[in-house]
Amino acid sequence: MGGNLSNPAPLGLAGFAFTTWMLSMINAGWYSADSMGLVLALAFAFGGTAQMIAGVMEFPRGNTLGTVAFLSYGAFWWSFALFAAFLGTKVPESFVGWYLFVWGVFTFYMWIGSMHTSTSVQLVFLALWITFGLLAIGVWSGMAMITRLGGYTGLITAALAFYASAAMVINESFGRTVLPTHPYVAPQPRAA
Repeated sequence: MGGNLSNPAPLGLAGFAFTTWMLSMINAGWYSADSMGLVLALAFAFGGTAQMIAGVMEFPRGNTLGTVAFLSYGAFWWSFALFAAFLGTKVPESFVGWYLFVWGVFTFYMWIGSMHTSTSVQLVFLALWITFGLLAIGVWSGMAMITRLGGYTGLITAALAFYASAAMVINESFGRTVLPTHPYVAPQPRAA
């Protein structure tokens, strides 16, 4: 049955990438927090909802990593948007640091779990857990430079997720590898 279902991963990765890119521009200092409204709209509609849809679609395919990742990061975006829109002033900064840190812990073991997947997906998880770690340290230390560094790492994370999504869509559309998702592998000699 799983072979007849379309691959929901490009949708989930695109929703994640788009929303991460927009928030990371604020974290990197390119835009002020006044731009957060658009990030929150994306967090509900694309980063949150589209990823949850992708996670539900991964379930019948038997993809535990995809199911857990997309449902969890979709829930992350929903929780972030709800927090930023309605609850942000009532929570101590240090507690926000723990929120980011625990997401980093979750992302670290998801990165380990991704080792059986493509290199492009592994790199997304790697960059993401570093991003969460930097953002948590930035909150705890109060050092804007560390938060900015986390923003730039988030931009790298988003670019990697966009690449992974694009590679899946384009490669499937062309029926061959146009955008590689693994490191270069030397061609095998042809049989005589």
